[in-house]
Amino acid sequence: MKSTVNKFFSNGGCVISVSDTHKMCKTRHVKNMAIASIFGMLFVASVPYSDVSVFAESTHTTMLELDDEKSLQKTVTVMSVPENNTLPWGTVKGMVNDPVQGYPVIIQFFKSTEERPIHVAQVNLKGDNSFEYKFRVVSIDEGKITKYFEGDYNVKIFKVVKTPKDISNSI
Repeated sequence: MKSTVNKFFSNGGCVISVSDTHKMCKTRHVKNMAIASIFGMLFVASVPYSDVSVFAESTHTTMLELDDEKSLQKTVTVMSVPENNTLPWGTVKGMVNDPVQGYPVIIQFFKSTEERPIHVAQVNLKGDNSFEYKFRVVSIDEGKITKYFEGDYNVKIFKVVKTPKDISNSI
């Protein structure tokens, strides 16, 4: 039976999830895995009780002004992939408020102890200023399981936005 609900956690306008389908549902920050499991069971009886999702924990967003018109918004979050994860896909998605057109969203994955990214993605904005990046977490090929992500990762998401104008400067 095909599952149509993903287990995921949402923080600061960015969502990181693992799913076995391409459909996504939205929810606010869920504080513990018990609540997440109940949520999944309510919507899909076919989600096994033993599945544990990848999730985003805390997020931190900073802004760096590039010039009078553009700023670089950086969001850092933590993604945790349990050792017993069996869901094959991960997704990073979100919205960009007041984007500068023509600039992609850059997503970098760092193993929590590494200084250099282990995976980097560049995605364009959709017409509604949203973005979505899907990536493989687990692969099963002829019975051989390959885990591309396992453990804790720092995920950095870079967006180019219009520099906020100070109200005092506009008077």
